[in-house]
Amino acid sequence: MDGVVDFLHTAVTSPWFYLALFAVAALDGFFPVVPSESMVITAGVYAASGRPEPVLVVVLAAAGAFVGDHVAYFIGRGSGARLTRALRPGTRRHTAFAWARRTMDERGGLILVVARYVPGGRTAVTMTMGVIRYPLRSFTPFAAIAAVSWAVYGTLLGYLGGVAFEDDPIKGVAVGLGLALAVTGVVEGVRFLRYRRARRDAPDTPDAPEGAGEASGTRRASV
Repeated sequence: MDGVVDFLHTAVTSPWFYLALFAVAALDGFFPVVPSESMVITAGVYAASGRPEPVLVVVLAAAGAFVGDHVAYFIGRGSGARLTRALRPGTRRHTAFAWARRTMDERGGLILVVARYVPGGRTAVTMTMGVIRYPLRSFTPFAAIAAVSWAVYGTLLGYLGGVAFEDDPIKGVAVGLGLALAVTGVVEGVRFLRYRRARRDAPDTPDAPEGAGEASGTRRASV
């Protein structure tokens, strides 16, 4: 255990940690197996003792997340034309895509911000917004809000754990991760309940809420 603590302390207090934090946060935007949230929380735990600097942790984590979300957006945008051509009208996939387009047009910004707190969900949302060509001028400010709020949230969770267990950073990291899992569970629970309500209100369209088929006529947004 002492070896793990020493390794974490050396890694997190290294000047290179800031660059690594930015890179991991960016990669997580389009390659969701990278544990950016765990890294931010761990940084917050050690920031409680002064190193790394909590402000720099927030800035670099937010900047990385912002860049990663835009990479995912443009990946989706680049493959969007091919994907939409493959969708045949009347199929479930076509109906689901039409519903996604209408939902993004109506509440895309809110969905983007909320999805930032759901590992894996953030990538699906940002790529989908690229596929449907959600306006970049609208995507960018919401991506900034999502990235900054997420970076502050992760750093604060870790910081609280670091303050509570100043002499045992491993416990601080565990507390921070536990709180993050609890928040994710609440978000997923709310999303599941909303989905079930939509299914109940639209028994004839199992893949999307009622009216999803109408969205096939929704105008494609452009930059």
